[in-house]
Amino acid sequence: MSEIEIRDDRAAGRLEAVGEGEVVGHVEYFVLESPARALVPVHTIVEPAHEGKGIAGSLARELYALAQREGVPVAPLCPYVVAWAARHPEVAPSADPELLSAAKDWLRAHPGRF
Repeated sequence: MSEIEIRDDRAAGRLEAVGEGEVVGHVEYFVLESPARALVPVHTIVEPAHEGKGIAGSLARELYALAQREGVPVAPLCPYVVAWAARHPEVAPSADPELLSAAKDWLRAHPGRF
């Protein structure tokens, strides 16, 4: 596969991996505003034909890089991102339990959003 480009579609709440002109994977997320601003990844999806190529890991890494550039933490609810972060503590600091709790509350308050 050719080079993967990762782009942030903030309005749609998606970090997308694009290869050969098509979206081959994405992370769905939302921006938590309270008690503090944070990026909250909820789902990571890679198209079946593109699995096993490191796309999900590239998406997770870029999500943390994006959060660092914006000066906000990540409060991962996506099981893949949680596992990836545990394997990469040098770039994925532990999430604040208060932010994780607030993110779960936000999801419960917005059924059907994800």
